[in-house]
Amino acid sequence: MKSSNANLIEVTELVKYFPVYGGIFRRVQDWVKAVDNISFSIRTGETLGLVGESGCGKTTVGRSILRLIEPTSGQVIFEGQDVTQMHSRELKHMRREMQIVFQDPYSSLDPRSQISGILGDPLALHGVRNADERRERVLEIMEKVGLSEDHLRRYPHEFSGGQRQRIGIARALVLRPKFIVCDEPVSALDVSIQSQVLNLLRALQREFNLTYLFIAHNLSVVEHISDRVAVMYLGKIVEICERELFYRNPLHPYTEALMSAIPIPDPDVRRERILLPGDVPSPLNPPSGCRFHPRCWKAKDICSQQEPALVEVEPDHSVACFLVHSKAVDSQSSSTPGS
Repeated sequence: MKSSNANLIEVTELVKYFPVYGGIFRRVQDWVKAVDNISFSIRTGETLGLVGESGCGKTTVGRSILRLIEPTSGQVIFEGQDVTQMHSRELKHMRREMQIVFQDPYSSLDPRSQISGILGDPLALHGVRNADERRERVLEIMEKVGLSEDHLRRYPHEFSGGQRQRIGIARALVLRPKFIVCDEPVSALDVSIQSQVLNLLRALQREFNLTYLFIAHNLSVVEHISDRVAVMYLGKIVEICERELFYRNPLHPYTEALMSAIPIPDPDVRRERILLPGDVPSPLNPPSGCRFHPRCWKAKDICSQQEPALVEVEPDHSVACFLVHSKAVDSQSSSTPGS
């Protein structure tokens, strides 16, 4: 999907800490640093893939942007307005423009509601009072996602996993939003169904000029649908760039390790696997300096002492790594006339 140059979403220094309670009086004992001071933007009509290991904070980022959970601090600018400062009435209006497709199609649909209610109730809530108009819009979006009028009177348990996810996509689209958070929308589906849902999302994006934040841990899926890719590790973005550049020339050591784990369909091609030692540190007590340094085979002394900033090392390619920063500086110095 070719995107506009204008940013639809601008996230600045987003932070989300979750309190840990303990003791007799259930006081705050500590904080889980799920998302810790991250910034990025998403252009209109673009898909930004957000990848990383389970527990790195990807889903928290998506839900904080939509204020399904309240961010601790930071800004989320949507079409020039700060979502984090909106009051209830403004937030209700904003929710028409920003929707989410949840990961689990089994638990994200009310088992007691028919599909007509699941898709029609959001319209009624947002001012479409005429029942005929609601039905017309529901049927229109059902057709777009590959469902028929016969499905209106069925309950979620009467559908397959792929059909349920199509219903989840229809629910997100029925209000005609501009931005959708896709929170691992295919990870719970069979492999044979995943490509169908991905192709559906791409077709809907082209038709409605949608902007996606596509959260996933499968890099092959992200490659299929994303325009740009951002990599998270323990609450931080460590690399972000265009898709082609990301898969051709990953620079951060953590990204290199992730890329080495992608299966290659050709049995004659061998890729050297990078096995990371240890486990992901706890977000309750993240390491000092670079959060990846305890597992990084390239780490230097500075990595444990200072936290690297996310720096643009080449056009549209930003990395948070001291080693990459020094190489970029050396490269620029050697290319300077007279150096």
